[in-house]
Amino acid sequence: MLAQPDSPKPSPPPPPESTELTTTEPPSSTTTTSASVSAATSSDETGNPSPSPDPSQNRPQIPITWPSGGTLTLDWVTNLMSTFDWSSRNLRPSELPTVLPLEAFDGLILTASKILHKEPNCVPIEPDKDAVGASVVVVGDVHGQLHDVLYLLKDSGYPCENRFYVFNGDYVDRGAWGLETFLLLLAWKVFMPHRVFLLRGNHESKYCTSVYGFEKEVLAKYGDNNKGKHVYRKCLGCFEGLPLASIIAGRVYTAHGGVFRNIPATPSKRAKGKKNRKVILSAESVPLSLGSLEELSKARRTVLNPPWEGPNLIPGDVLWSDPSMKPGLSPNNERGIGLLWGPDCTEDFLKKFGLKLIIRSHEGPDAREKRPGLGGMDEGYTIDHVVPSGKLITVFSAPDYPQFQATEERYKNKGAYIVLNSPNFDTPIFHSFEASIPRPKVNPYYDFEDVIDSDEELDLTKMVKSS
Repeated sequence: MLAQPDSPKPSPPPPPESTELTTTEPPSSTTTTSASVSAATSSDETGNPSPSPDPSQNRPQIPITWPSGGTLTLDWVTNLMSTFDWSSRNLRPSELPTVLPLEAFDGLILTASKILHKEPNCVPIEPDKDAVGASVVVVGDVHGQLHDVLYLLKDSGYPCENRFYVFNGDYVDRGAWGLETFLLLLAWKVFMPHRVFLLRGNHESKYCTSVYGFEKEVLAKYGDNNKGKHVYRKCLGCFEGLPLASIIAGRVYTAHGGVFRNIPATPSKRAKGKKNRKVILSAESVPLSLGSLEELSKARRTVLNPPWEGPNLIPGDVLWSDPSMKPGLSPNNERGIGLLWGPDCTEDFLKKFGLKLIIRSHEGPDAREKRPGLGGMDEGYTIDHVVPSGKLITVFSAPDYPQFQATEERYKNKGAYIVLNSPNFDTPIFHSFEASIPRPKVNPYYDFEDVIDSDEELDLTKMVKSS
């Protein structure tokens, strides 16, 4: 049965026409945004761009206030979206508190955190198979590219009674509007908690956000003081509550990185003379095999940085693992955390749990160009494994990624999202789209010239210090 709607059904624009795809061939056409933006022409003393006002945009009513009682409406959420769009084009980053004061931020982040922390590690999503037009939209990495997220939501249609959304993580870092992006998705979650599902990505961690821009972004916007640090801490606490995975209609497993290992129950024996001391074998020393959904449900996800050693390895596997064309399950030595799994493991996982699809994200064009045997991310998605029981798909929703590129030529990749329609929700329809460019001028919040591929820069020593 379909759960009761969280609110009156919005009236979103209809989704674009698309072609159903079951092969690795890209779609014959893509939707191209025609958004135009203003460019910055100067900088203030701190180096923040001083935008030239865009006369085509009306000034919204600011500041945004948190509604009494904490009940959001469609108008409040869409107003937040348009206001963030306006402020990104017309205000300096340091002026964001004039748009969203700390009181409104606290109301949103605390309400969303309470909802997220109550959800299980693997969220069951059960759209009504008999509902006409019921669909689930699956979105990959967005990495603070606010304007592309705004376009995606309008292009695919806003969440409503019969349109569910699953976001596969990596909302922040690298892009310049990670905070606004994360907050507007939290607003949709608060407004429609049983229609919008936000999963955790590997960048929703203290380590990644301290290296790839989000921490500095928050401090640049709310101040390198108690207020800014408060905002950053609250975001980290919210990250800890994000679920790790979802299963859609009992047919589709989604997670940021992918599959995970079995953590065997190790025998414990008492050391001589120590009444209650136990000796636990290292989980890493046991031969690798796929884990169960029960193990996933019991993993401890409330950690600032998913561990790469010890007994709690499942969160790191789910967030950091990658597919391979080589059979078997092995440590992901290139990343220093997580697993590599081959087509045989995809088949075993699908068959074991009665699934048809694995939809994961985690790899953009920069990562994929270094992965022999796997397709590139030019269209925003790849079909990585085709096995008797189904398929493994990677979807990446940040076009022209990363926003700040140190390479001589930009990747100019498209972003994509996937639509799963009733009654079975297991036949993917791919929608590729171009970036909303030119973007508003803004300075990067991390040293993008030295950190080209965040996924290969994992510093385990720094992860320990930041935990």
